[in-house]
Amino acid sequence: MSVPAVLVTSAGRRVALLRAFRRALAALGGGRVLAADVAPSAPALHEADAGFLVPPCDAPACLPALLALCEREGVRLLVPTTDRELPLLAAARSRFAALGVTLAVSGAATVAIAGDKLATARFFADAAVVTPRLLDLAHALADPDRTPFPLVLKPRFGSGSIGVEVVRDAEALRFFVRRVPQPLLQEYVHGQEFTLDVLVDPRGRAACVVPRCRVETRAGEIVKGYTTRDPELEAAGRAVAERLPDAWGPLTLQCFRDSSGQIVFIEINPRFGGGFPLSCEAGADYPRWLLEWALGLPSTACADGWRPDVAMLRYDDAVFVPRGRCA
Repeated sequence: MSVPAVLVTSAGRRVALLRAFRRALAALGGGRVLAADVAPSAPALHEADAGFLVPPCDAPACLPALLALCEREGVRLLVPTTDRELPLLAAARSRFAALGVTLAVSGAATVAIAGDKLATARFFADAAVVTPRLLDLAHALADPDRTPFPLVLKPRFGSGSIGVEVVRDAEALRFFVRRVPQPLLQEYVHGQEFTLDVLVDPRGRAACVVPRCRVETRAGEIVKGYTTRDPELEAAGRAVAERLPDAWGPLTLQCFRDSSGQIVFIEINPRFGGGFPLSCEAGADYPRWLLEWALGLPSTACADGWRPDVAMLRYDDAVFVPRGRCA
């Protein structure tokens, strides 16, 4: 059997995720970690065993390029890292499977729910999951005196907290509503924010849920935080994951515990979150478990083997390469 390869797409700055898969492959007997991106300056391209330039995910040539790359390099597991590429990959699952490639991607229905914030809110409501109430934007603009500020204004389609604004009065609402595409208006939740790293197994069951407390973020991504053992959060994350129609692989769920102690879910991302390396370091070895499932090996997945109170304090690092390699 040839040495298996993992391909991380839209690799960008995901060096820590790439290294986690390298460790997992080493524990399973070896293999290669490949990275793909549209930009030669993506740091992860230069950390990978091999880096490849591919067309943007909205270009017609992207899917054929990824399929050809997987076939040529013996890829057994493909791991996307951005929301933009998920619909393309979810729709092409059978084409990758024909090449022996497992996609660490949920099915098309789950991807569609997660990619549309209005559909996400409706999913939570239909599943009896507590979520912030949607408000009528036109009414809020017309009658600000009866509008319960502060509120959250967010784009219906978007990711990475881009375009999300907390509006504290009518003036801010009028200003930002012209700048947020297809805006939705929601209640503002007061409380502690958590990220839940969830891994869904091939049977559609949540194999593990790790809550992370977000202490500090930058550009929507955690830079300081810690794992926390919280059976209520873990059970809530498991319930959300298992109510999704075709979830599989990594999910990142965002929620708050409000001032009354109630858990309020706000977002679903069917991919690895930027802060996942914290959960992995705490013992939730999702890269290894995904590889075991993809390669048909006995599973070592464990719901409770991770450690609470592991903190992550991020800092900037650098990859140094000849200028010609990143131009």
